[in-house]
Amino acid sequence: MAEPTPEGRFGDFGGRFLPEALVPACIELEKAFRSAWGDASFRESYATVLRDYAGRPTPVTECRRLSEQLGVRVLLKREDLTHTGSHKINNVIGQTLLARRMGKPRVIAETGAGQHGVATATACEVDIHRQELNVFRMKLLGAEVVPVSSGSRTLKDAINDAMRDWLASVETTYYCLGSVMGPHPYPWMVRELQRVVGEEAHAQCRAILDGADPDYVVACVGGGSNAAGTFAGFVDTGARLVGVEAAGGAAVGRGVPGVVHGSKSFLLQDEHGQVLEAHSISAGLDYPGVGPEHAHLAASGRATYESAGDQEVLDALQLLARTEGIIPALEPAHAVAWLVRAARAGTVPAGSTVLLTMSGRGDKDAEQVMSLLRPR
Repeated sequence: MAEPTPEGRFGDFGGRFLPEALVPACIELEKAFRSAWGDASFRESYATVLRDYAGRPTPVTECRRLSEQLGVRVLLKREDLTHTGSHKINNVIGQTLLARRMGKPRVIAETGAGQHGVATATACEVDIHRQELNVFRMKLLGAEVVPVSSGSRTLKDAINDAMRDWLASVETTYYCLGSVMGPHPYPWMVRELQRVVGEEAHAQCRAILDGADPDYVVACVGGGSNAAGTFAGFVDTGARLVGVEAAGGAAVGRGVPGVVHGSKSFLLQDEHGQVLEAHSISAGLDYPGVGPEHAHLAASGRATYESAGDQEVLDALQLLARTEGIIPALEPAHAVAWLVRAARAGTVPAGSTVLLTMSGRGDKDAEQVMSLLRPR
């Protein structure tokens, strides 16, 4: 998980497939990020805001009761304890500092689950209903929330509309893309901004495990930013990397190579090349593609990608809540669901040590989960 090629490729995936008018904006962004990332004062400012505002470092929590039930040792990297309640703050802080450095006075963003949008600007219509609490938080923070009425009215379509807005206002607007997807340099840049998750977790696990690394490192994957940041800290170790997608999406498991939102990756599409709709109980995983570096990690065999269905996700959410007093967001509940299934089936051998990234807390999903669990 080093730098991509000059063309923004991770193996066969990535690149920059864009309207001609946006290519100069991406080139400008890459130059600006390289300059900033190589500037010690920028890195110091970024680290200071992460510490004093976002609340880093986040802890690793040992889950003794859940471990006892599953027969494996479970450690959680607690991104749910950051300010705003998810890993998204790491990326947003870095990109908004960059926007200020570039002199861009207006910031736009897409969001599905609302966690990215809490710090930025644009939401989708279906997800406005699913994520009403986060929509309120965005407005309270001063953001203009723009519903998307095209297509499936979910995350995919929010990205489409955000890119159209960017195309129309590129001189004054910074597009703060929320995951490791889109055209180069976004997949690389967002991974670097999320790398802090994996680097912290690596050091923390070695302290807990007497210098050893976990046997498995697990994270949920939609676009895949929390997983990319986590995997970056462990890719050079012997840990097995496992990304868990929504069963109704599973671009790595069910998709084929294609181009969406400016880069080549695995994508759900039909025989005519038309993008198929994904489905997930989780607004943050309701996406038909996956970040190109995840496609490369899958193709190279360095990471494996599994999936979890809606009902087992709800069961896993309740299990973690009851055993550990931690209510996860629906996104990381997919990773918990896979781990529960794999441990009980012996796919993850008894006695294994597993680090799982708890990428967000469940407050935003409470009303939806309450409705789904209500007796009918």
